[in-house]
Amino acid sequence: MQIHRSAHTRAFTVLPNGLLQDRRLSYTARGLLADLLSRPDGWREDGRQMADSSPQGRGAVRRALKELKDAGYYRVDTVRLADGTVRSEAHVFDTPQPAPAAPRPDAGEGGTGGAVAPPVKDPGEEPTLPDERTRAAVATLFRVIRPEPRLRLGEAEAQALAPLVTQWLERGSTEAELANALIPGLPQPMHSPAAILRDRLRRKLPPERPEAPPASYAECGRCHDPVPQPGICRACAGLGTRTVAVGSGARATPGGVARARAALRGRPQPI
Repeated sequence: MQIHRSAHTRAFTVLPNGLLQDRRLSYTARGLLADLLSRPDGWREDGRQMADSSPQGRGAVRRALKELKDAGYYRVDTVRLADGTVRSEAHVFDTPQPAPAAPRPDAGEGGTGGAVAPPVKDPGEEPTLPDERTRAAVATLFRVIRPEPRLRLGEAEAQALAPLVTQWLERGSTEAELANALIPGLPQPMHSPAAILRDRLRRKLPPERPEAPPASYAECGRCHDPVPQPGICRACAGLGTRTVAVGSGARATPGGVARARAALRGRPQPI
């Protein structure tokens, strides 16, 4: 078999081989998943609309979605909004995700045989949106890896890497330094971009930058002028002449003291 590939510069989607070769999925399910991953984030189309635009019909699309859900590529969450309304949010992944843990029944409710209602996330009690630092780290990571199409990440994967990116940023790293640490020398083939990025972010994490030492300050023991270290200044030690005669020492003239104080208060004095 001869494989012929074209070099695309725009309007293309990078998919992992593990997805396209997942033998748990039918070819219909794999094709549907590739179609979903080619859509922009926030795209909304339910199973009925997808079936209506496909020659295979609703039954085939419904079975394909079930395959994707069972394999961990597709999930639908029920979300309660702030106004009390409930809506469904579909999530599509390019790598299989573990199944969410089933909710445990409360005491006294076991053994009833009734169906367990799907969990409903309440944004008022458990925030689902990332905080500002996480959003900034995710945006930085996407900008850094954009030139390398093999490092394509999903939103959930980028949010999982956000704490590591935040550590880099807090230690003063720039986007150029992140790019130099993450992009060069990628392995061939590359099965998990998220795992490679996580390893490099941890292994190449720069050390914390030491804080600048506080400015030292001392006064001359005789004239109280500032000196670089405790002791007396060069003028008081007889090693030089005084160039500024402002202070409370014996060499400061009363007129100079008055002019200095007036200058500090913003009122010029005649010389």
